[in-house]
Amino acid sequence: KLRGMQIGTVLQLEGMVVADERAPDGAELHDVTVTVLVPVTDEPPIEIDKPISHKPDHLDTLFDYRVLNIRNVQEQKIFKIRAALLQGIRAYLTERDFTEIQTPKLLGAATEGGAEVFMLDYFGKQATLAQSPQFYKQIMVGAFERVFEIGQAYRAEPSATTRHMTELTMLDIEMGFVDSHDEVMALVGDMTMSVVRDVYAAFADELKSLNSPELKLPEGKIPEFTIAEIHDMYTKATKTDTTDEKDLTPDEERWIADYARKELGSDFVYARDFPAEAGKFYHKFKDDGTVAWADLLYRGLEIATVPLRENHYNKMVEQMKRAGLDVTAEGYKYYLQAFQFGLPQHGGCGFGIDRLVQKTIGLGNVKEATLFPRDINRLTP
Repeated sequence: KLRGMQIGTVLQLEGMVVADERAPDGAELHDVTVTVLVPVTDEPPIEIDKPISHKPDHLDTLFDYRVLNIRNVQEQKIFKIRAALLQGIRAYLTERDFTEIQTPKLLGAATEGGAEVFMLDYFGKQATLAQSPQFYKQIMVGAFERVFEIGQAYRAEPSATTRHMTELTMLDIEMGFVDSHDEVMALVGDMTMSVVRDVYAAFADELKSLNSPELKLPEGKIPEFTIAEIHDMYTKATKTDTTDEKDLTPDEERWIADYARKELGSDFVYARDFPAEAGKFYHKFKDDGTVAWADLLYRGLEIATVPLRENHYNKMVEQMKRAGLDVTAEGYKYYLQAFQFGLPQHGGCGFGIDRLVQKTIGLGNVKEATLFPRDINRLTP
């Protein structure tokens, strides 16, 4: 629709006149719909004006014809909601003095160790694609105190599941001079609930048409349980013993999320205080044998890991050695410099944007929340 356009205006698209309305001087067009015709040489293989199937056995077809089905109005709603969630996150963090940063995705070594990295030739040298901006965001706390990044991360996980991809969009947050782990958890939780609440208000009709679940948010803060408590509750309820697990099983994540929704009126729940053996070298280990680390679960799926970091140089070196890392390696040189010259107590999160979109809308697979997903079988379109 063209609003406020002077009559007599010629609208052109790629050299073709598509509107040339004439009328007395001074008259205006207020509600005129212009239909633009474009040349079509082939008959589309799918009908884009009809509902697009998202059934599990139709997903390959969905992605094979993504170039066309994204023209479907219903399909576009997913990505307008995704854009709104990202916009809300940026606004929330910027209003709270966070600085947005961009960090390299080509690295000389794996950030966190492990085998789940993509290796590539870099002018005769070996390089990897970044699993996360972990080192860089911690380094930048020493400069800006509060930073965030929204960017791509790469995981060479040989998984064909509804919750994994090899290229994913991550929100990474790091905040310095925090008093406690609870402060970090509170910010991440409040941000998530605030952004989702706003999207549910602004896109109520779109979410209804997509059959999205009713939103349930707690009156106060997000309910939380320790990993040990969840193991115990789940074992008693299901008679399946998980008390020796160092992490939650996928079924436990779904179970505690259902419990939180039904009993506590919350689509979100924190699972916190992982056992020390589950911790990573940059986590803050506590005296009670647990790690200051929580997972934020949303409708049965982990969407964020929210830990407090170790910020003392000597302890960091000790923890890296204990994890089997070579602290003299070139890849750790600049990371450790930040600790040598002082970093405040800090914490943050790695937050899956694709999973946030998936669970907000109620999609069955994280790939459905992604325009052009990448997994172990797909490199196109």
